[in-house]
Amino acid sequence: MTEKQQLDAIRQQIDAVDEEIQERINKRAALAQEVARIKLASGDDALFYRPEREADVLRTVKERNQGPLDGEEMARLFREVMSACLALEKPMSIAFLGPDGTFTQAAALKHFGHSVNTTPFNSIGDVFREIESGSCDYGVVPVENSTEGVISHTLDMFLNSPLVICGEVVLRIHHNLLSPPGYDWKQAEMVYSHQQSLGQCRHWLDQNLPHAERVPYPSNAEAARHLAETGKDVAIASSEAARIYQLDIATHNIEDEPGNTTRFLVIGKQQAAPSSKNKTSLLLSTKNEAGGLHRLLAPLAEQGISMSRIESRPSRRGVWDYVFFVDICGHIDDPEVSAALKILETEAGMCKVLGSYPEAVL
Repeated sequence: MTEKQQLDAIRQQIDAVDEEIQERINKRAALAQEVARIKLASGDDALFYRPEREADVLRTVKERNQGPLDGEEMARLFREVMSACLALEKPMSIAFLGPDGTFTQAAALKHFGHSVNTTPFNSIGDVFREIESGSCDYGVVPVENSTEGVISHTLDMFLNSPLVICGEVVLRIHHNLLSPPGYDWKQAEMVYSHQQSLGQCRHWLDQNLPHAERVPYPSNAEAARHLAETGKDVAIASSEAARIYQLDIATHNIEDEPGNTTRFLVIGKQQAAPSSKNKTSLLLSTKNEAGGLHRLLAPLAEQGISMSRIESRPSRRGVWDYVFFVDICGHIDDPEVSAALKILETEAGMCKVLGSYPEAVL
């Protein structure tokens, strides 16, 4: 058999597999429509997006995957199939910190897939308000970076917001130095970017643009848009921002830490049901007195609950009065978590559950 005959035979098999895949995807879509019909028959308040269900499906996809595609790539493909099927049930609008081209938009698309409508807003506060008003179904906001730490504004918004956390996204962050087409980036007098990104690229900037002024912007994409308008200097942003605003990528991957990662929260009005692997976020307060924090954390230790993060923030209710944002492993429906919360309700000055939600599927 000649090489051409061998290739033709393999391509015929590929065509047959493609036809089978297409048939199976449409069968899945038809089942999704049937799910929608049943939910709609049950009432107007039917929930179409089930974060716990989707997280478990994606975990199962990764666990049973045998290659040659790796588990993360296979999960990404399934994510898009699920997104398209969900759009048949109910198209969703997702608010994010804009403009177009931000890492927050990339996180939203990673979590929900590309069959949702993503809507940019100018601030984290605007994202919260749009969901509270019902203009958008869910929102995605950054909460912490592995290099620069917590995004304080996001945590502060939870102090008074009725919204809950119903999911999380972990995104590997690559920063690029963008310049106008044909511009010599070494001549730049200013570097535009979000304050967090400037911090994440501090060493690179010290080495390569030591005399350029670092100008913070509300978002990297906003910095890229400004750069496109001015036609001079440079900005730090994503490759997607470079594409959208027609800028050159002068240098790729200028972040100081190769493992630079940002965690984002998915916020909405409905509490997620338990999945196979959960987190719960709490907002706790205590008086500024000896042993106060210990009394807050003791119930968690007594119930054998692991704490993955604790962050203190001023409560804005008085001088030196603080609240604590705490992430623990487990769901509020778990017996040990429920027992710890009952104790905290009596021990803490405030105990607010910000949400129980599936851990990010990486």
